This record gives sequence, C-alpha cells and structure tokens, in this order.
Amino acid sequence: MERLRAVDTAADLGKLDNPAPSVARLFLDRVAATPRGEAFRFPTDGSWTSVTWQQVGDRVHFIAAGLIALGIAPEDRVALASSTRYEWVLADFSVLCAGAATTTLYPTTNARDVAFIVANSGSRIVIAEDQTQVDKLLERRAELPDVERVVIVDGEGDGEFVITLDQLEKLGTQLLVDSPDVIEQRVDGIRPEHLASIIYTSGTTGRPKGVRLPHSAWTYTAAAIDALGILRADDLNFLWLPLAHAFGKVMLALPLTIGFPTAIDGRVDRIVENLAAVHPTFMAAAPRIFEKAHARIQGMIADEGGIKKRIFDWAIGVGIQASEAREAGRSLSPLLSVQHALADRLVFSTIRERFGGRLRFFVSAAAPLNHDLAQWFDAVGIIVLEGYGLTETAAASFINRPNAYRFGTVGLPFPGTEVKIADDGEILLRSPGVMTGYHDLPEATAEALDADRWFHTGDIGTIDDQGFLRITDRKKDLFKTSQGKYVAPSAIAAAFKAICPYLSEMIVYGEQRPYCVALVSLDSEAITDWAVKNGLEDRSFTEIAQHDSTRELIAGYINTLNEQLNRWEQVKRFAILDRELSIEAGDLTPSLKAKRNVIVKNFADTLAGLYD
Repeated sequence: MERLRAVDTAADLGKLDNPAPSVARLFLDRVAATPRGEAFRFPTDGSWTSVTWQQVGDRVHFIAAGLIALGIAPEDRVALASSTRYEWVLADFSVLCAGAATTTLYPTTNARDVAFIVANSGSRIVIAEDQTQVDKLLERRAELPDVERVVIVDGEGDGEFVITLDQLEKLGTQLLVDSPDVIEQRVDGIRPEHLASIIYTSGTTGRPKGVRLPHSAWTYTAAAIDALGILRADDLNFLWLPLAHAFGKVMLALPLTIGFPTAIDGRVDRIVENLAAVHPTFMAAAPRIFEKAHARIQGMIADEGGIKKRIFDWAIGVGIQASEAREAGRSLSPLLSVQHALADRLVFSTIRERFGGRLRFFVSAAAPLNHDLAQWFDAVGIIVLEGYGLTETAAASFINRPNAYRFGTVGLPFPGTEVKIADDGEILLRSPGVMTGYHDLPEATAEALDADRWFHTGDIGTIDDQGFLRITDRKKDLFKTSQGKYVAPSAIAAAFKAICPYLSEMIVYGEQRPYCVALVSLDSEAITDWAVKNGLEDRSFTEIAQHDSTRELIAGYINTLNEQLNRWEQVKRFAILDRELSIEAGDLTPSLKAKRNVIVKNFADTLAGLYD
C-alpha cells in the first residue's frame, strides 16, 4: 500500500496540541475574546444587517436556556430543518451550548425521510424554518413519538406542540433569571468525545445513514485548517452552502477558531449578486457553481464577438501561460510579465469585480473540479483551491494551498491526517476528524472503519511523488464494459463540463455494454439564451432540448470530448433529457452532486434505447 503521513512545514502544528474540548467552548471563548467584532451579516429588506459576537452570544444564551427549560439533557438530539440563514446558525450554536447534539435536515427532504431521520436519531425537539417544514412533521406525527415540541422560526405556533422561536427565547430568559450560570455549567460538562452532530448521508442507495460526529471531530478540523495559515481574522467568508451538509457546517466552526466574519445567504440564485454586494475574501462552493459562472462569462464574450472576443481570448491565453509558470514554481519572463499586466488591466480585473473584487481564493469540494476549469480561474487571478473530505471525516481532510497546489488534485492532507491507498486503489483515511460510527448501524460501521480506525472512503485515487492526492472516481461508480475495460464516469463528466457551456450534468453509462453512452442534462438558463439567439425564442425548454439544432450543437461538443478519451471511454451515443436535473426532482443532492443511481434508474428506458 502507498502511505503518506501528513507533513506541512508551513503549518503552525502547535495549534493542534491543545484543541478546545468542544465547539460550545470555542463559541463562548470567541464571544469573550472579540465581543464587539463583526460575527455575521445577513440580508434583510434589501440590505445587509450586521451583528457582533456579543449579540450572537446573547441570543444563543436565551435559545440554549430555552431548550434546557424544555427538558433537553446532555447529548439529546435536536433536529434543525431549515435553509441556510442566520437563524440556523443561532439554533445550531444554541443546541451545542445546551450540551445537546444537532440532527441536520435539508429543507427539501420529503416528509417520509424527515420522519425517518427525526425518529432514527431520537430527536426530542425539532426547530423548523416555516410552516412547510412543520407540515411535514404534522403529516407523520404518529411516527414521531419522541418529538415533544416543534419550534417554528417564521410562523405562528399552536400554543402546545408548536411554539415560536420568540416563545422559546422567553422560556430561556426566565430560566437564566433563576439559574444564570446554567449555560456555562452545561458547556463545562461537554467532553471532546461527546456527540455534537448526526448528519445523514444522502441515501442514494437506500435509507440515509446517520454519521455520528463528536465535538473533537469539528474542533480538530477547525484547528487543522487554522494551522495551515491560509485564513485570517480580517477575512470575510460568503456562506451559501447547505448547513445541513458537513461542508457547510465546518464553515461555522472556522470563524469560532479564527475570528473572521461571515456573510450568510442560502439562496443559490443570488450567489453572484451577493458576491458583488458583500465583497468577500473567500467562498466555498461545489464545482457546479464555478462551472455555471465560467459558462456565463464565456457565453457573454461569445455574444460580444469581434475585437472584444479576440482581446479576451488573447488575455486568457496569457493568463494560462502565467498560471502554468506559477504552478511549476517558475518566474514569469519579462515579456510575459508585461503581457500579463496588460491582460489583467483589460480583462481580468473586470472579471474579478464581478465576484466582489476582493477574493483571495475560492474553495471547491463535494465533487471533482475539472483541471482546465481550475486553471481558467487561476488565469484570471482567482485561484480555486480544490479540497476533499466526506461527511464521515467532518467535511475536510485534504486541500491545495495558495503556495502549494496542483490542478486536478485535491491537495495535501491536513496536519494530523494520515492517508494510504489500498491494493484495490481505495483511499483510506485516519484522523481525529473521522466519525465514531453510523448511528445504530454497527455492521455498516464495522465495514467502513477497520480495527485500526482506518476509514474506507469508497473513493479511488493515487498519491503523487509530492504527496498530492488525485481522486479518479467513486469505487462503486467505476464500471467495466463488455470488452473488459474499466471506465471512470465522473472524470469524463468533469471533462465535458469544462468543454460544453450548456451542460448541467452528464451521466456516462456502459456497465457490461459494448460501448459508453450518456444522458445529457442542459443548463436551462444557458440553453435558453442560446435558443433566443438561434431562432428558437418561442420554444419551451423541452422543445429546445429535443430540437435537431440543439442535438447538433451538443454533438459537436461530444466529438471534442471524445478526442480526449481512450477509444473504450468515448461516448458513442447520447440522449438529451427534456428537463434539467434538480434537487427538487430528487436528481441532485443539496450540495449539487448528481445521484447517479437514482438517475440511471429513472431514465433506464432512455439508456436502454441508446443500445437499440
């Protein structure tokens, strides 16, 4: 087996020696350290409202005390069903400061799965964003005997089973009058091994599994990222990620450790607009966000045409040369330096302004980011640091550094994280960030965690001579054609996303078949813009997707893709789906990853037709 122990000479490894005993203690320490510092800002009535750490701390004390007043005991579970918003943050910190553990629920989860997750986790209280979330619980109330109260954030209570967040805070206010030290006492009682979160996997192959993460997993991950020295107290994070997902949740532990403020708004359709409004210095996202932004900019330039397009293409070429030099550690030649300065003034500075003008870097995770796409962003002066982790590893285990990166890899391991590659190519991880197990699933836990506490990720990858990890595919997604050739479908899809600006998702298929085929889902916004310019302005999305000219357009991009692939990997036939894959339809996870098994099942007839 290949094996690497994390060594990061640039890291302040001393920060890992004495991590805080709990996330709750991190929170109280942050409030005490910088009470007047900005903690969060969030949209209200067309503008942004800013709150200090002291203001957050005061609200958290009232809400946490309210939970205790309702009978919540240490390590009890409280479920949160909400989109990403400031109140989610308040609720999560409050649950932890009450000594309890958070069960996370995506707001798009259907009533059946909500009932399963709430019941399976043993959650006693549910904090629900609005009446839509409450209705799911009421519909399945008979299946939720452990749920004693529901707290609604936006809406009215019924005075008994459903109370408002304001009513919860009033309960907490009264308890604090009688027991002013109750929160400090609860936090003092939390040990590193105590349960902090149960986060359920997306369940694409069956019932969701609850991942049990102790406080030590989150405090380790935050300390390890802090030790890298890539974030500072004067940074500003823009947070839109689903907070029910581990990738989003780790973004709440980081500011507690480092102290930077966070602008928070979970509306995906407002990301670019919000970047321009709040001027963040970094943002984390799934690759789909970068793919859409890249396609949008490329499409706008193509529409301009003429001299503007020629200047743009020249500038990108210069930027790529500079990016390749930086990645290799070479200095720019005098001529390239002059050309790059001109390209930056004419083109790159304008693109950066669209993203707020202050970005030091993006962070990409949750799915593979295409090499060429990452290099394009670096060319315009915004590096995308690709990282890697799973829910079972508290979101993050690897990341590229601004001063040490290789495009197409997920970077180097965090300090304190060990990795090895098994004989079959599977990536195995061991670190303080790894889960304690799956909730009430001892067999699944034993399968994922071996006797030496190595976590079997289910991902296939390689480690290069410098220690950079490259993910090639999911172990379960790799398939073999009837010719005996292995194909990595995710890698092919990632390559196509960098080529085709009209793509939403591509599902490559060919298990025990003579050749590969693909399902192509178009990006509705991009393909509609193209249709308007090509005489199809009165057509519906379905009509555009099935039109001969659209098929001819996509076929051209498929041909370009095939030129990059081995013969057995090439896509011989494809079908364009008559709708865009979406979270709402169950095709994508809330972190925008395609549910491959679900899509293959739902479009089985279409795939079969491609082999007729």
